[in-house]
Formats: sequence, structure tokens, C-alpha cells
Amino acid sequence: MFLSRIHLIQFKNHQSTEIELRNGLNAFIGKNGSGKTNILDAIHYMSMCKSYLNPIDKQNVMFNQSFFHINGIWNVEEKTYQVACSYKLGAKKKIKLNKKEYDKLAEHIGKFPVVFISPYDGDLINEGSELRRKWMDGIISQVDPIYLNTLQSYHKVLSQRNALLKNMAEHRLFDLESIEVWDAQMSKLGVLIHKKRTEFLDSFIPVFQKFYSEIGISAEQSNIAYKSQLTGEDFSNLLLKNHKKDSYSQYSNIGVHKDDLIFTIKGHPIKKFGSQGQQKSFVIALRLAQFDWLKEQKKINPILLLDDIFDKLDAERVQKLVQLVTQDYFGQVILSDTDRTRMENLLDSVDVSSKLFEVIMGDVKEISR
Repeated sequence: MFLSRIHLIQFKNHQSTEIELRNGLNAFIGKNGSGKTNILDAIHYMSMCKSYLNPIDKQNVMFNQSFFHINGIWNVEEKTYQVACSYKLGAKKKIKLNKKEYDKLAEHIGKFPVVFISPYDGDLINEGSELRRKWMDGIISQVDPIYLNTLQSYHKVLSQRNALLKNMAEHRLFDLESIEVWDAQMSKLGVLIHKKRTEFLDSFIPVFQKFYSEIGISAEQSNIAYKSQLTGEDFSNLLLKNHKKDSYSQYSNIGVHKDDLIFTIKGHPIKKFGSQGQQKSFVIALRLAQFDWLKEQKKINPILLLDDIFDKLDAERVQKLVQLVTQDYFGQVILSDTDRTRMENLLDSVDVSSKLFEVIMGDVKEISR
């Protein structure tokens, strides 16, 4: 699978940008703020129906404009597909495949998988559990639409249960019969989500450990632990035992919405004990394992997006990463950097079909080489 053409209209700082891409290595150079990252973000939008960097659609519209439009031509097994994404202020976003609009955006998720590696990926380690859950759920959802529907249903039930708890607190009563209705639905959905997350991690962790050993400078034991209140417990009983606590807090304290992933190196949490280099290697290994897992499940190559990561890595890690991603195994790779010389040297050092583009304040031109 590869993207052969993309057209941006009023997306962030791109007034009208049309680019022909190669099924190989495509590199964008430019100063910070020039718009090169926005091109990668638009590709992510066409895959996941949202921006990687800013999920609030109105903030992705060019300043003083009222809409944006992204159009792309995807090539999968000698067939072409046109994906069109549009958003107008005050209206809902629209996603179309071959000019036919989806009834539900979830129907599009997973058709054209991408993996985005960004300087902001360090947040997976340093921020709260919600970000790690969303990362895990986003991967699973691209291969399992039933899981995505289950997840959406769970959060609707959770919202209704929390609203009921708040209402009961306001009226100073506890309606056991009503809360048990939501308990039953929440338990059924939560058990399914917990099971799927467990199965995912069982298959994902060995892949991640393989990539970490290839990128890391030295052999270090890395791991991902699944922290869940449901592990070894009956969800229904847990909900029942926490009715009193829930009524006081006016919130559901038990469930898969509290799950977390614990990233460790040498048996210790990498957030507290990992060096900057170890943390960078860890998140890149997570993303490459994400690519590998999606490829195995979908039987197609996701597009790999590498945004400004060379400034964040030492020379040895850069060399190892480049060697990995320029193998035929990875298919189309789209990357950005601020340093033209560094990028030209990189393209010259690999035996891969490539294109080089320069981005200046939203304007893109191909550089002849």
C-alpha cells in the first residue's frame, strides 16, 4: 500500500498544496513552522479521520478561513482509492471513499493504516494513563471494528452511569435497581475489552522487545505490563463492592477506563529511571512494533511517517533506525527534517527509490537530485 498523491486546501498553513509521492522514501525539509509536519498530519487524518497533533478540527482550518479539505489517492494491491476529508466551521466533518460518504467515521478506520513517529511520542511515557489507553485502543481498532464499537458502547454506558451517580447524590438517595442496570451493561462490555487488550499485548510485547533490542545501544530488558483492576477479578463483583465509594465520589471508580500500561526497562519504570536515550529508543520501538503488528494483522504495509526525529536522536540511533526503515519490509516511508544536508546524505546512503521536497511557509517544491 502507498499514497501516490495528496492535495491540501486550507489545512493549517497550506493554502493549496498538491504533491506527487513515490512508493519508497519521500523526504520533506524545511524550517520549524514551515508546514512540513502538517503534510504528514494530513496523511494521518486521511487514515484515522483526525489530526495526530490536534484533534479539534476547527483548529486545523487555515487562519481566517472557514473550511479545509484533504484529498488523496491510495494504491492497494494494484487498485486505487480516493479518500476525501472535509470540515467546515459549524458543521460535521465528512469522510468519503471513492466519492461515497461514510455513515459512520468508524467504518473508515483501519482501511489505510499509518504509523506516526513524532517528537511528541515521549508523552506516551511521561503523560497520564489515558494517553496510553488511547494509543493501545487505536491500534486494536484498526484491525477490529467490533472492538471499536464495543469501546464506544462502553464509554456511553460509563457516561450514563456517572450521570446517574451524580443525580442520585443531588437527590440524596441511592437507587440500587437503576445502578444495577448500568452495572450489567458495563460489566459485559468491560470484560470483552479487557480480554481483547490482554490478547493484543500477548502478541505485541515480543515484537516490541525485538525492535527495542535492535534500536537500543546495549542489550537491556524491556517490557510492558498491563495494569487493570479486572485482572483475576470478577467485574460484576467489583462494581457491587464499590457502590458506596462510587456514590460518594459521583464517579465510576472501577473499570477498564482506569487501565494503564507500565513501561519498564531492567525491571524499573522507564518514566522514573530511564535515561533520555533509553526513553527515545523505547517509544520508537513501540511505534515500529505497532507497524509490524498492523502489517501482520492487515496483510498490507502501513505508511510510516517520521516527523523531525533525527534532531532528537544521537548518530548511532539514527543510523540503526534508518537501516531498519529503508528495508523493503517497511514499504512507503515519509519523513521530515530541518537539515537539508543531513537529509541528502541520508537519501544518498540508502538503496531506495526517493523524492526530496522543500517546504517554505506552506509552499512545497520538489528538489531535483
